Formats: sequence, structure tokens, C-alpha cells
Amino acid sequence: MAKTLIEIKQGLECQIGKRLRLKANGGRRKTIERCGVLAETYPSVFIVELDQDENAFERVSYSYADVLTETVELSFDERERAAMAEQ
Repeated sequence: MAKTLIEIKQGLECQIGKRLRLKANGGRRKTIERCGVLAETYPSVFIVELDQDENAFERVSYSYADVLTETVELSFDERERAAMAEQ
């Protein structure tokens, strides 16, 4: 994605309100996959509001360092990207 924490933060600020798929390292060879919406960004963390029908939690937060070290992988919904490209 990006090479610095600042670039990651700036990239995510442009994606607020968009749907995403989140893959996070859960430890002990366990990968957690969740879907939701990028809700907010703060100086050192970002918040994802999760889909309620699939998850027990309402929101999760991760640091930009998690994205940098690839502990967390984010992929934004391709359908939204295609719709924006057509406009």
C-alpha cells in the first residue's frame, strides 16, 4: 500500500465512509476476516464499524503501524471503485 505511516493515514482519510474487507493476524496462525465501513481516522489509529449481522463487536480500531507491518490488510470494495471511475 504505502511506505510511511503518514502516507497510510492520508490514503485512509480519502476512503472514509467506504466499505472494506479487513484481514487481521489473530495470532497462532489464525486470520480474522471482517467486513465493515471505515468510520474515522485519528492521529495514530483508524476505526472500522463492522457489519452487525456478521460480528459481535460494533467497532474495531487498528493503528497505521498495523497496516505498515502487514498485520492488518485492508481491501476496499471493488464495486464502489468501479462506480466512482464511471462518474
